[in-house]
Amino acid sequence: MLPRFAQELVEQTLADTPITVLQGARQVGKSTLARQVLAGRDARLLSLDATAVYEAARSDPDGFVRQSSGLLGIDEVQRAPELVRAMKDAVEQDRRPGRFLITGSANLLDLPGTQESLAGRAETVVLYGLSRGELAGRREDFVDRLMAGDHAELAARPATLTRPDYLDILCTGSYPEPMQRTGRRRNAWFDNYLQRIVSRDARDVSRLAHLDRLPTLVRLLAANNAGELVKARLATGAAIPETSLPGYLDLLETLYLIHQIPAWGNNLTGRVTGRAKVALLDTGLAARLNNVTPAAMSPGVASDVAGDLFEALVAGELRRQLAWSDVDASLFHFRDRDGREVDLIVEDADRNVAGIEVKASSTVRSEDFRGLTFLRDKLGSRLTSGVVLYTGANALPFGDRLWALPLSTLWSSSCA
Repeated sequence: MLPRFAQELVEQTLADTPITVLQGARQVGKSTLARQVLAGRDARLLSLDATAVYEAARSDPDGFVRQSSGLLGIDEVQRAPELVRAMKDAVEQDRRPGRFLITGSANLLDLPGTQESLAGRAETVVLYGLSRGELAGRREDFVDRLMAGDHAELAARPATLTRPDYLDILCTGSYPEPMQRTGRRRNAWFDNYLQRIVSRDARDVSRLAHLDRLPTLVRLLAANNAGELVKARLATGAAIPETSLPGYLDLLETLYLIHQIPAWGNNLTGRVTGRAKVALLDTGLAARLNNVTPAAMSPGVASDVAGDLFEALVAGELRRQLAWSDVDASLFHFRDRDGREVDLIVEDADRNVAGIEVKASSTVRSEDFRGLTFLRDKLGSRLTSGVVLYTGANALPFGDRLWALPLSTLWSSSCA
């Protein structure tokens, strides 16, 4: 059983909060993690995917949530949103911590029928797909090292992967099940997965009128993966009114298929652009939707797709690490109208900043640091690190606090 680094967060939340919400996309391992957490406790886990359980929950929500004196686990709670009110009422009468552990394949706060606020009663832990560190059984600390400016430790991490290795990682993705498949069987899994999300999950959690257009929208987002959000272009391509598009994007975020990376400016310059970037959270699904394989992304064949997927891979790994990092930080991107840009920005609560550029190439040049150099000169000591992650094998200094690092530095360690 692979370690899930979110487990510690779930157990901490159960110790001091009445309702713990474990959310994430379908098939990322929420049910498995819930069973691990509940093992050995006075607890019961029920899944609303089971017809009889679902019918009982809908028929008598209050009785359903009060059926156990111990910890009650409810899997896929988005299928019966009326349970939220019932849990709120139960907690009002008994506020002891660890009463409920609920899982959902959608953001509970965005569900129709969940108007009741659980503020002060619930805490959410998001479970993403498997991180590369979880696969290796090693908890990643890249974000912590980056924000601390610990460049010597990062530079000492070994790099044994080649560009083809990284391309395999991109096309495999982070969902546990397709990692056990290859070729057409993996493709079939991704195809069926997206179809299930659209035909069932989206309809469970949304009242939008044109859900049949979601597959086209997801494919358009995959084709511009990690690109800036241009609403007019997306709306036209998906045949969705531009005024309605935010609702569809919110739905895809609610289902944890995509994440938005807001623009960062911090009053640095009046010429900063304000568009968010949008990326699929799983590069395997994005590669399938782009119909590319590792061989198809050889240099000069589909290099644009490869570059977008590499950036999406790094953004996804950072998103996972930020969930358990010691540093309280958020993820952004930077671009101004003079053409200076940095793919990803990490800013902590003290307003310290690290910048990350991502290159699909195995070589790196001085001009790759243009945006990072601009940030360093503008921010001064607030910039802890400026790194270019690339597919080469050597860690190389490029000036004060500027480094080129192998992409695998994200999940490796100096003692690996």
